[in-house]
Parts: sequence; structure tokens; C-alpha cells
Amino acid sequence: MDLAREHGLSTQAIRNYEDAGILPAAERTVHGYRAYTPLHAQALRAFLALVPGHGHRTAASIMRAVNRGAVEDALRFIDESHGQLLGDRGVLRAVEAALGDLAPVPQERGETFIGPLAGRLGVRPATLRKWEKAGLVRPRRDPRTGYRVYSAADVRDVLLAHQLRRGGYLLEQIAPLIAQVRLAGGVVPLESALRDWRARLSARSRAMLAGAAALEAYLGCRPVSPGGGSGAAVRRCGPELL
Repeated sequence: MDLAREHGLSTQAIRNYEDAGILPAAERTVHGYRAYTPLHAQALRAFLALVPGHGHRTAASIMRAVNRGAVEDALRFIDESHGQLLGDRGVLRAVEAALGDLAPVPQERGETFIGPLAGRLGVRPATLRKWEKAGLVRPRRDPRTGYRVYSAADVRDVLLAHQLRRGGYLLEQIAPLIAQVRLAGGVVPLESALRDWRARLSARSRAMLAGAAALEAYLGCRPVSPGGGSGAAVRRCGPELL
């Protein structure tokens, strides 16, 4: 099948995409075979171009909406995906700004409990419990006593949170930074992780541009009637590949 071969897909994958509504329904020959047209080729190109920027699920939702004639729904899915990307960029900027305000944190060893840790920072134990509730730190519980036990990594997170609170940051602003520090395994690895994160966001933005161009090409060759709905006239969909 030329449609599958163009993208290195199996014929079953093409059938699955059609069954899922990602491709428009194909006409059947007198022998029952599916007859794919340049319209289907353009739909497949659009879907595969949308996936890198929006993800498989959103790309599928966009294509299903277009194929049932609900273009406004498709545009809303795209807007929501762009909004999520914008939110991710905001988190990245906040983490980078907070990271720039941090002083070096000493390397911790061993474990400690909430009382000594609170005394070291000059805060009440209730403050550390509040930070735990906000997700800034996740001490384990001693199975015998139920006491909170802070590991070296937990103490590091508490010290970072303490610095940022003294710098005027809100708990909801601190939480993303601590989460990224925890994920990266420390502040130093986080700096490299943030560069990678920024590069991924830029790549996703460009992928969204490519997806938009392919989707616009597909919208431009969808069947339309003189009144603007789906129907009679069919626009040309590029090279007759099929």
C-alpha cells in the first residue's frame, strides 16, 4: 500500500488510523478493498506532523474533530496544547530565576529528625510540616515510632526551601524548583537538566509550527460545499501519490 510505504508504516496501522477516525473513512472497491486517495495521504501527513508537538492523544483528537467537520473543536485542542506549552515555559523561567537566587548548599550526611532540623533553621516544626504538605519535602516515617526521618536529600530540599522563603518566594513558587532539584539529583545536575528542558520546549514549539502547516494543508484540501460545509466540491490535495 503506497500510503503505508510512504511513512514506513504497516497496512494494519493505516487501517487502525482510519478506524480511530484519524483518517477519513475510505471508499470500498467492488471487491471490498479500501481505496485511499490523496486526501487520506494528506490526512496522514498532518497527523504524523502533529504528534511531535502535541502528543499522540491530542493529535488524534485534532484529526478526529477535523474529519467530523468540527474544526472549531480541533482549533480549541490546539490552543489548549499551546497553553500547556506556555505554562511549561513559565515554570522553566521560574525555576531558572529561583536557581539564580540560591547560595551553595552544604553537602549533607546522615539522617535527622524534625526537631533538630527546625532548630537548626530557627523555625518551628509546624513550618516544616507545612512545607511537607506543600510537597517541598517528603521525609519518610520511622515504622516503629512514626516520627519523620529526614534523609540527606530531604535536608538539602529543606535548606533550599528555607533560602527561597527568606528571599520572598511563595510555597507554590518554590515547589517546582524543589521538584526539579529532586528529579535531577541535586542543584548542579539541575543546571544541565534545565538546558535540556529549554531545548525540548524549543523543539516542541518548532514541531507545533510544522504540525500547523501540515494541518492547514489538509484543511485546504478537505471536501467542501459552496456554502462552506462538507460536501460536493473536492479541492486538490497535492501530488497524486496513491
